[in-house]
Amino acid sequence: PRVRPDHVLGDKGYSSKAIRAWLRRKGIAHTIPERADQARNRARRGSRGGRPPAFDREVYKHRNVVERCFNRLKQWRGIATRYDKTAESYEAAVTLASLLMWA
Repeated sequence: PRVRPDHVLGDKGYSSKAIRAWLRRKGIAHTIPERADQARNRARRGSRGGRPPAFDREVYKHRNVVERCFNRLKQWRGIATRYDKTAESYEAAVTLASLLMWA
């Protein structure tokens, strides 16, 4: 079954108005930094530009844990290049690599 996330941590590539609006419609909290050009455009519009989106630096700092995990998994050549033919064997390789990283 699909499960709705409690919170989404995204990088600046996901800071568009459409993505933020979609997350709000679905009731999903998010922490996404605002791109510099978006901040400039909002400031240029003055009071009509609206207020900046909420951003919690402390929550965003935890995002790097997931990024580092993916980067370590990509060091395994078979996972990075996806040599496995079936999804089951690829999932097994990711599980094995994760277990070896954990140990």
